[in-house]
Amino acid sequence: MSKRVVITGMGAITPIGKDVDTFWNEVKKGTIGFAPISAFENQDSRVTLAAEVKEFDAKDYMDPKKARRMERFCQFAVAAAGQALADSKLDMEKEDPYRVGCSISSGIGSMQCMEREHAHQMEKGQERVSPLMVPLLISNMAAGNVAICYGLKGKNINVVTACASGTNAIGEAFRSIDHGEADVMLAGGTEAAVCAFGISGFASMTALSPATDPARASLPFDKDRSGFVMGEGSGVLVLEELEHAKKRGAKIYAEIIGYGCSCDAYHITSPAENGEGAARAMENALADAGVDKSAITYINAHGTGTHYNDLFETRAIKLLFGEHAKEIRVNSTKSMIGHLLGAAGAVEAIICAKTVQEGFIHRTVGFNEAEEEMDLDYCKDNREEAVTYALSNSLGFGGHNASILIKRYEA
Repeated sequence: MSKRVVITGMGAITPIGKDVDTFWNEVKKGTIGFAPISAFENQDSRVTLAAEVKEFDAKDYMDPKKARRMERFCQFAVAAAGQALADSKLDMEKEDPYRVGCSISSGIGSMQCMEREHAHQMEKGQERVSPLMVPLLISNMAAGNVAICYGLKGKNINVVTACASGTNAIGEAFRSIDHGEADVMLAGGTEAAVCAFGISGFASMTALSPATDPARASLPFDKDRSGFVMGEGSGVLVLEELEHAKKRGAKIYAEIIGYGCSCDAYHITSPAENGEGAARAMENALADAGVDKSAITYINAHGTGTHYNDLFETRAIKLLFGEHAKEIRVNSTKSMIGHLLGAAGAVEAIICAKTVQEGFIHRTVGFNEAEEEMDLDYCKDNREEAVTYALSNSLGFGGHNASILIKRYEA
């Protein structure tokens, strides 16, 4: 028998708030987190803006000795996971640790470590490369470090599907509980790729916006969009089997009821032009939940602000929903925090949980006007209206498509 899976805790480290309440309040105000890059001396790149997490000190969230053996992406994950656990009030001393798992993804791992240790090798020789290089940089270490810090001995996975990683991590955690492999899963994503190597790589493929005005840099669905703004941070949710949550009197934010995936099998960076891959992922999530297309009124889109993503995602929504697509509110959280890569879907899942809980749909900040074919409701203004279902999309290089369906909780 299928198990119901609910969200009982959330944690967030973002460019506009280092906890869920602050983040959500800034989202409702339409705050943008874009500023000139400060993480490194950025003199040669045409890209000057990023969405960095400001004034983050790992020692505020974890043991300083442990923090020194983690790269920034891991520190973000441990911080967000600690918040989520505290929010859930889960007492690990009362839990079977082998029934509490972790599914926290990173699309890249630590580019900073790659930069640093490569420089050591080139300047001082191979023997000067740190013996900790590999465990510092590999992407699964976010999940590993979270488990170590909080004593989670159950299923521990890291799904690497580029910018779909966070959504896949949540979906696989949902499946793990549904299939009886765990009672509780910490799920989400983390990323910290604002460094010379990361900015250079994405800039070279013209994926990043060259805008110098923060207010006109990340413009999902707008006719003036020019690429995405690199962001960083982490989002972690505590997913829990409903009866387990009720037994311990946990508060419940929302329920996850569907998960769908697909692959474009088309191009290493571009989505399928007709949107069929993303459409199938959404369709699979709805089928998994047993929800009719006509019931969907809100989609938190991948919405990166690149020309092709926004156009092809629009086509995907229209392909699946037909005329009903015009009745759906479509927004992009990336208009405020940029693209958090492997963490994007996790942070956006938090937005979806808050949206169904409070009945508030945030505007797509900076959106003024779209071109002719893009004729959906992209939320130029905030909306206060009841939302039963929130569909969240993430699309990754390589053709990875993932969607999760979040529902307002009803006992």
